[in-house]
Amino acid sequence: MKKENSQVVSATNQFKFLAPDGKKRLADMLDYKGIITLGKEFPGKKANRFIEWFIFGDESIDGKNKTKAYALFESSFIKSIEVGTTNGLQQIHAYLFGGLHDFAGQIRQKNISKGGFQFAVSHFFSETLKQIEAMPETTMDEIVNKYIEMNIAHPFMEGNGRSTRIWLDFILKKRLKKCVDWSKISKRDYMNAMLQGPTNSRILKNLLKNALTSKINDREMFMKRIDYSYYYEEND
Repeated sequence: MKKENSQVVSATNQFKFLAPDGKKRLADMLDYKGIITLGKEFPGKKANRFIEWFIFGDESIDGKNKTKAYALFESSFIKSIEVGTTNGLQQIHAYLFGGLHDFAGQIRQKNISKGGFQFAVSHFFSETLKQIEAMPETTMDEIVNKYIEMNIAHPFMEGNGRSTRIWLDFILKKRLKKCVDWSKISKRDYMNAMLQGPTNSRILKNLLKNALTSKINDREMFMKRIDYSYYYEEND
C-alpha cells in the first residue's frame, strides 16, 4: 500500500494491556462505535450474533431480569425464599420477571414443548408439582433427581432454566453447603446432559458433582453463576 502511495490509517487507539510477560504494553483497540462498524463489515450469522450480544443493554427485558438476578445476592428477599418447594421456585421466578412479564411467578395453564420434547401436561400440574416437592433432597443424587423432574415439569411459560438453576443452588447450599460453579460446565455439555437427564441422569450428576464449590457466600461466584446461567439460554 505504501508503494501505491496509499495512506495507512487506523480507527484504533493505543491502550495498555497486560502482556504474557507480565508487563503492560500498548496495543490497538477499538471503541464502541469502531467495534459496531467492524462487525458490520463482516456480514453473516456469527457477526450478527456478536453485534446482538455486544449491544445487549440493561433496558431490554433480558437485561433487566439479569440485573435483578445480580441484585438477588444482596437483597433481603433472598432470606425469605423457600428452599426446595414449588412456592420457592415461584418466588424466584416472580423476583426475576416481576414487572417484565404478566406471568411472573405464575404456573402455566398451557402445554408447551421444546425441540420436540413435551413438558409436563398443565392439566395435572397440581399433583405433579406436589410429587416433585415431596422428593427427598438429602444427597447429591436426590437433589439432582429433583432438579431433573422440575425441569421436565417446566412450570412457567418462559424463564424456567434461569429460575430453576438458582432454585437448585439454594437446595445445594442448604443441604450440602455447596453450590455449582457453572463456569466449569460448557454450554454444550450442560445442554446434552439435560436432554439425556430424563433417561440417563448419571451424566448430569457427574457433571454437577465435578463443578461443586464450597464458595456459597462468595459474591463473585454468585455473579459468575448468573452470567453462565444466562449464557446457557442464548440462541446459537
